[in-house]
Amino acid sequence: MELPDIEHLTDPESLAHYGRDWTRFWTPAPRAVVFPRTTEEVVELVGWARREHAALVPSGGRTGLSGGAVAADGEVVVSFEKMREVIEFDETGPSVTVQAGLPVGELQRLAAGRDFYYPVDWAAADSSQAGGSVATNAGGIRVLRYGMTRDWVLGLKVVTGAGDVLELNRGLVKNNAGLDLRQLMIGSEGMLGLITEVTFGLTRPPPSRSVLLLGFSGLDAVMPAFAQLRAALDLSAFEFFDAASIAHVQAATGRSFPLQERPPFSAVIEFDDPDESRQPDALDAFERLVDDGHVVDGLISQSQAQAEELWHWREAISESIAPRTPYKNDLSVRVARVPDFLRALKELVGQRYPDFEVVWFGHIGDGNLHMNVLRPEQGSVEDFHTACEQLTPEVFRLVGEFGGSLSAEHGVGRLKRDWLEMTRSAAEIGLMRGIKRQFDPDGILNPGKVFPD
Repeated sequence: MELPDIEHLTDPESLAHYGRDWTRFWTPAPRAVVFPRTTEEVVELVGWARREHAALVPSGGRTGLSGGAVAADGEVVVSFEKMREVIEFDETGPSVTVQAGLPVGELQRLAAGRDFYYPVDWAAADSSQAGGSVATNAGGIRVLRYGMTRDWVLGLKVVTGAGDVLELNRGLVKNNAGLDLRQLMIGSEGMLGLITEVTFGLTRPPPSRSVLLLGFSGLDAVMPAFAQLRAALDLSAFEFFDAASIAHVQAATGRSFPLQERPPFSAVIEFDDPDESRQPDALDAFERLVDDGHVVDGLISQSQAQAEELWHWREAISESIAPRTPYKNDLSVRVARVPDFLRALKELVGQRYPDFEVVWFGHIGDGNLHMNVLRPEQGSVEDFHTACEQLTPEVFRLVGEFGGSLSAEHGVGRLKRDWLEMTRSAAEIGLMRGIKRQFDPDGILNPGKVFPD
């Protein structure tokens, strides 16, 4: 089968590199990797795929954690890394329109260079791409203040599985003319269309911010502390992690934890602090939390460098545990139910797999928990994956009992597709399938993701 006249690679090293994301549970086996540079080339590629009955797997920065960008069954990977142009910067909007392959970190720096701010941020921002961040509705560390990617997408250009080019919302702030198909594309994991351009809304830069590092006396102290701090300060982030997270970061980086002891749970809390005017309020809140027995130790940043050091203890966790091939669960429940849910989840995992090490961290201020089960150092990836698959339905059943979601921000992909019915109804899944058929009548776009084909 001859590929269209678009730049492509077929050597084994490239196929292995572009055929996977950050999961490591499937062996990549794409047929080829194609590098379009324009929307027109994407249209040509979709037309070829329909004629040849070939499957296409869209590929951004491949930083996903649910197998959404995995090509393991002879698919053609569509890499957007050559589509990196900035198409328009509208300072009046303000907004910026870019091709799908522009890294999110570059988008953030572009906005900052014009005295604007793109607020959706996460540790892999320099690796992830604009189109992929939209396709997975990326969240990150400041959802508490700024929301998800969905809240900042003003327009999309998309090539559907039928080869149609859709210009959705066109950067408008107000548009109530019929259904907003843009919102269907956001978080759709590439199964409805291939995003080629994105118009992002921007905002003014926030005031200077300070960072608190707090050590909690126990799990029951976390949510009362969150409530008190949110009432006293203008929070932009509240990121929690457990003692095991600290141990792995220490082992990987050789750094010493800034607090005198390693508490059972800690949090990095960021708040607006123009001219350090809110430091007295932060210190008052800290003292009340200590008096209440919720906090055992704490530290407030006195410089940008120190703020970055405190953030390091949250942002370095994923990289620190990566050698252990973590089996990640990106879960969410309503914020008020987080402590009860986490307690029940810890008990479940402890009973079923007492020998497995579990690392807990997450955006607890928006109800999002990351459960990371670590592969035993002497165990094989295959045996570990099999054991985790036996645990998965029990975890997701518990999520359903708490009225939560099995994917807070990383998508469903291949990893969770077989368990979607545990948190979404049969009617919902049936409608999703029907929507996919409308946009992708031949089923060529990212097959086998979100729900089984």
